[in-house]
Amino acid sequence: MSILLFGAVATACAVTASDSGPRFDDESADGAAAELSCMKHQPQAPGSRYTDASHRRTDELLALLRYYTANGGKPYCDGKSVTDVDRQWVDLYLQLGADRGNVTALVDGAR
Repeated sequence: MSILLFGAVATACAVTASDSGPRFDDESADGAAAELSCMKHQPQAPGSRYTDASHRRTDELLALLRYYTANGGKPYCDGKSVTDVDRQWVDLYLQLGADRGNVTALVDGAR
């Protein structure tokens, strides 16, 4: 009985994790943050993994916060400005209580 329960819980967790949307690409390698000279655009908007408190994981939120805190003042590598998808991630960064000064150029659309 306990094996069946464990299997059901493991399956439910796997489904929830995969259905909760894309992960923020913090451009880390094996969890280690790299020193970046520019940022890449995020390919997808944040999903419930970040927007729904019941799906949020501290490690994923910290990666997002760390990325914009360290890199939010840098240009995008392609030389283009912030996209609508990027802006959604930046808005989430701010909603989480981060310092607007770290992403002022992104919020103002200058980059």
